[in-house]
Amino acid sequence: MLKKIVLVFHDNANTSLKELDEEKVYLSDFGIELETISSQRVQDIWSLYVGSTKVASGEGEIPESVRQILFLCDDPDDFAYLKDKGAYVCGMITPVSDPGISFEGAQYIFSEIDDVDADSFLKAHQRQAGEPWDILETDRLRIRETTVEDVDALYEIYAEPSMTRYMEGLFEDPADEKRYMKDYIEKVCSLMGFGVWSLVNKEDGKLIGIRNGFDEPELGFFIGVPWQRQGFATEACSAIMEFGRNVLGFDKVQTLVKKENEVSIHLCEKLGFKVLDEVEIEEDIYGASYMTQGRVSFEPEKRGRYVRLEWNK
Repeated sequence: MLKKIVLVFHDNANTSLKELDEEKVYLSDFGIELETISSQRVQDIWSLYVGSTKVASGEGEIPESVRQILFLCDDPDDFAYLKDKGAYVCGMITPVSDPGISFEGAQYIFSEIDDVDADSFLKAHQRQAGEPWDILETDRLRIRETTVEDVDALYEIYAEPSMTRYMEGLFEDPADEKRYMKDYIEKVCSLMGFGVWSLVNKEDGKLIGIRNGFDEPELGFFIGVPWQRQGFATEACSAIMEFGRNVLGFDKVQTLVKKENEVSIHLCEKLGFKVLDEVEIEEDIYGASYMTQGRVSFEPEKRGRYVRLEWNK
């Protein structure tokens, strides 16, 4: 959980930002402290926070209190130093920054710090800490990014044979599914800002289904058998479509539903999707196991007929 934001200015902070008092008050409403430090020795700053010569030198565990800090640096060398030490750190562009400044390896670079919303800082911290983003809530559901830890619950849901009637199953080995999910989170969610989301029942905290996103963007979903025919799919998808329109700015979304899956086709039409055509899609592209490192599966190709629907703003 993010507790503090530390702005690390290589030179005098007063020459970079004129006013941060309002941002400090604003962030405090979210339980986040804002601190500014001016120093030409980032090593001293790191030693100050970790409080241990051993940890400061790169040995030992970083204290939990430091894991609750997001550092922002206006100097690329300071940024690189803290990143190498394992800190959660972002680049920072100020009014006096060099126009050609570059923060190599930065997931996020902030500018106009005195006007950044708390959610942006929270999400930057969560991404580096490996925590899932909360996307939205409905009356009954918490919708958040899917995690590797969700995979075990997915296998429980897929134990019901009917789950694969209209969609692909999971990898035979859960370790493969976890490797795939880890790669997906790192390579897709971090880049796109959206992707696979989990539907969690607020009543008991159980994972009940998935909403899947692609870069088209595309809507896809499944609900575990014990929670089907209770309106969860409509509730989740309606909220997600509204989120896509109003927050992500989507003006077009497509979905592909297996031709025989009349229930899901009808649900999509209720959401405002229009049938475009039927297409043939390759299925089970990864086979029984998740192949990496250049290995290729030569299993026979499997294809299915899908109805393609589209929603336009």
